[in-house]
Amino acid sequence: MSLFKFQLEKENTEKVYEAIEIARKTGKIKKGSNEVTKEVERGTAKLVAIAEDINPQEIIMHLPVLCEEKDILCVPVPSKEDLGASAGLQLSTAAVAITVEGEAKKTIEEIKNAIPETSEEKPKEEAKPEEKKEAPKEKPVKEEKPKK
Repeated sequence: MSLFKFQLEKENTEKVYEAIEIARKTGKIKKGSNEVTKEVERGTAKLVAIAEDINPQEIIMHLPVLCEEKDILCVPVPSKEDLGASAGLQLSTAAVAITVEGEAKKTIEEIKNAIPETSEEKPKEEAKPEEKKEAPKEKPVKEEKPKK
């Protein structure tokens, strides 16, 4: 079960890893679900990448909702190992947040533009007030007299 309303194409997933690598060298990143959660709650994260192959999912399932509340770009990536490697770790990681873009600003904009517009809901039509319908009147039931 995916926590996201969309999936990135492989080319855009590579851009996410690239943005993290660039930000690691020229800006600032936070690694791990706890650190990322703190940055999202503070509103300082510019991009959050979450590995989809995390088990159990409960570790990261709060992040997409939190990012949506704070209007922070949150994207799925398929591999926790690749996410850890792009963050400069020898271990895998569940999530990475870019807090200072550095030279990755342009790459982050490209990722933003590649995301399908599913999160923007179409305005709902105003619900018409339902007309009250009277319940159909029941026909009187004739009582049968018991036979003697």
